[in-house]
Amino acid sequence: MNKEDIGKRTKKEQRQMTLRALKNSKGCYAMLAPFMIFFIVFTVVPVVMSLPMGFTDFNMAQAPKFIGLSNYTTLFLSDKIFIKSIRVTLVFALFTGPVSYVLCFLLAWLINELHPKLKTIFTLIFYAPSMANIYTVWQLIFSGDMNGYINSFLINLGLINSPIQWLTDANYVLGATIVVQLWISLGAGFLALRAGFQNIDRSQYEAGAIEGIKNRWQELIYITIPSMGPQLMFAAVMQIVGSFTAGTVAQNLVGFPSTDYRAHTIMTHAYDYGWVRYEMGYASAICMVLFVAMYLCNRLISKLLSKYMD
Repeated sequence: MNKEDIGKRTKKEQRQMTLRALKNSKGCYAMLAPFMIFFIVFTVVPVVMSLPMGFTDFNMAQAPKFIGLSNYTTLFLSDKIFIKSIRVTLVFALFTGPVSYVLCFLLAWLINELHPKLKTIFTLIFYAPSMANIYTVWQLIFSGDMNGYINSFLINLGLINSPIQWLTDANYVLGATIVVQLWISLGAGFLALRAGFQNIDRSQYEAGAIEGIKNRWQELIYITIPSMGPQLMFAAVMQIVGSFTAGTVAQNLVGFPSTDYRAHTIMTHAYDYGWVRYEMGYASAICMVLFVAMYLCNRLISKLLSKYMD
């Protein structure tokens, strides 16, 4: 036996240890089973199926017909609405992704400094919009008549003379959608960051003070952020997915389709072809393009945050 093999387990021993660990944790796996079944059936399987389906002509009434790269060439060479949706999605993602991520972090940091009872109250206040259907409220705020809250406020200040059609004017629909998306974006990522702040060992701050850290900003940079690698990564992934797949907000707020397709995202385009026109092959190609874009963005974020993941 070589020296480097000493202490290493055989494959049989590794399998036995794995089976023993599974047996000891069977209760945990039983509790996870319902979620995992639904996740695999309704998320993993559709994602896997969308890749081959993107190379077919499939209308759900007839058997899929293989057409090669035709869907993808049509997307990038002939579909002008898709090209416009790429620009809209990039603008949407650049505004809502980083801004929402920083906002989640700052709010979680500020809430963490409050009294325990206030922490619970403010966490609920900021998380609640992500769970509630608030589009009716925002439609009232952005209402295009004199009684709309924003129009009424601006007219009283003398900044405008007539109401602005925030939800139908092509110059404003994307901005209004971004504002609402930012408001409801404090979801799972925000809760993960809150949990991350809660789990930091307080003794690290005491050790940092001894080592020369003098203020809260230095604590944030040298102790807090390096201690929250997994939470930062999870929140980043959630914000990327949320910003790239946003489509529900625009559909509920400014209608479908939006004026001049100004709030028409890639996800909205996929919804149009998948659930309105039932061209599932073409919709699958759109979703695959979106999936690749999100994957590349996630890889970039992983590299940026990798130094905090040790």
